[in-house]
Amino acid sequence: MSVTAARAPSPQPPILLRETVGPIAVLTLNRPAARNSLSAAMIAGLHAELDRVRDDKAVRGVVIAAIGPAFSAGHDMKELTARRTDADRGRAFFVEMMTACSAMMQAIVHLPKPVVASVQGIATAAGCQLVASCDLAIASEAASFATPGVDIGLFCSTPMVALSRNVPRKQAMEMLLTGEPIPAVRAREIGLINRVVAAGTEREAAIALAEKVALKSAYTVKLGKEAFYRQAEMSLADAYRYAAEVMTENMMARDAEEGIGAFIEKRTPTWRDE
Repeated sequence: MSVTAARAPSPQPPILLRETVGPIAVLTLNRPAARNSLSAAMIAGLHAELDRVRDDKAVRGVVIAAIGPAFSAGHDMKELTARRTDADRGRAFFVEMMTACSAMMQAIVHLPKPVVASVQGIATAAGCQLVASCDLAIASEAASFATPGVDIGLFCSTPMVALSRNVPRKQAMEMLLTGEPIPAVRAREIGLINRVVAAGTEREAAIALAEKVALKSAYTVKLGKEAFYRQAEMSLADAYRYAAEVMTENMMARDAEEGIGAFIEKRTPTWRDE
């Protein structure tokens, strides 16, 4: 009689990877078989990592990348559909998911450090929203972007918030109403991304861009990033009043004193990040 030993199930790889490259934290979506869809666990994982790097002084920038042919296909439709059998047809779970995803996207905006998207493939719906929520974005020439919810009867309303704050209204509405993907070159033309690079080089290019910002005063970057997003929601007069207050506060900072002195003295500044 032969006895076959029971095999323990193989451990599942983490859905989100974190790597440190100098002063840059690289967060990599690792659900290639699911096209890196934003499941509840993925959203929670991203938000948790953003919270961890917020107060980590060794981290001066973040890159969000992905493994596989897709950057992210947006929300995990299988996970959402599975809750249709709930007593409320999934309403409570849908509210929970949309709220959690919106909070995670806002955590990127509110992070006092630059966040750069590295887009190697297609970014659709909430995946496109993730790119638009980042401060900067580098895309492979093979990447494309779409908000195709209208094709399945689910308008990309939450992706619309980030998209419409990145690109002109007519271009945003065309993407939202047609659902058709646009190539990386077109995404750059309308302001959704910063640069298009050769396929396979987007990660290194994104890290290099983050490192360039990391050379600046962390205090100045924090102050400037917060001011950029706040003034964008104000009237022109209010924006100028607020920006003048920020400039005054910035002028009183040690790093501004050091930076201006270094400029006058023609030397490299030494930042204290304060």
